[in-house]
Amino acid sequence: MANHEFNAVGRRKKAVARVRLVAGDGKITINKRDIDNYFGLETLKMTVRQPLNITNTGNYDVLVNVNGGGLTGQAGAIRHGISRALCKADPELRATLKKNGLLTRDPRMKERKKYGLKAARRAPQFSKR
Repeated sequence: MANHEFNAVGRRKKAVARVRLVAGDGKITINKRDIDNYFGLETLKMTVRQPLNITNTGNYDVLVNVNGGGLTGQAGAIRHGISRALCKADPELRATLKKNGLLTRDPRMKERKKYGLKAARRAPQFSKR
């Protein structure tokens, strides 16, 4: 019996997305909500759909459980997870995904606040007197 379910984890900033690809008709469900209800901005929806559009694979339903971070980080984490799951589903897609930079984990993180400053790099206002 062939396995028709592929799992992967995607991460970006503080967001972690657990992605499941199941044979279906291309429906994307995030935290038990439709993608249109979860993301308001069209750019975030495009970010999530990017791996599926590049590889022309619409024959999978995408089930996502995502937590942590903000909406942009979550969208990036979901994109990363979908890309990884597609690689498991069809190893021939790896070259296409890698060429478009979808398999690379984005290493950028929030910089920590330093003592003596108001934020990571923001210094208190300077006054001559």
